[in-house]
Amino acid sequence: MSHSMIKQYENRFPKAIEVLEEGLEDSLAFYAFPELDARKTASTNMLERLNKEIRRRTNVVGIFPNPDSYLRLVTTYLMEYAEDWSVSRTYLNPQSIQTLLQKAA
Repeated sequence: MSHSMIKQYENRFPKAIEVLEEGLEDSLAFYAFPELDARKTASTNMLERLNKEIRRRTNVVGIFPNPDSYLRLVTTYLMEYAEDWSVSRTYLNPQSIQTLLQKAA
């Protein structure tokens, strides 16, 4: 991170600067994988669709008796969603991921 940026914001936002300094390298790790299909990684459509589906399911219930019941509903849906993806919908080709992992090693 640029030294001038740190100086500019460290007094106003010390926690934010600390988080940036600690996690910057991890957050930029995806740049090590240049061969990923940019069309699949540049869009947030999947996340937006997932959030829309969670909202739809929680709106049906209306008022939850406690936060744990909300968490159980959302967790159950996410588990179902993850299972569907692992079985039927391959977002990124497993062979391309294997190729990237071999190149990285």
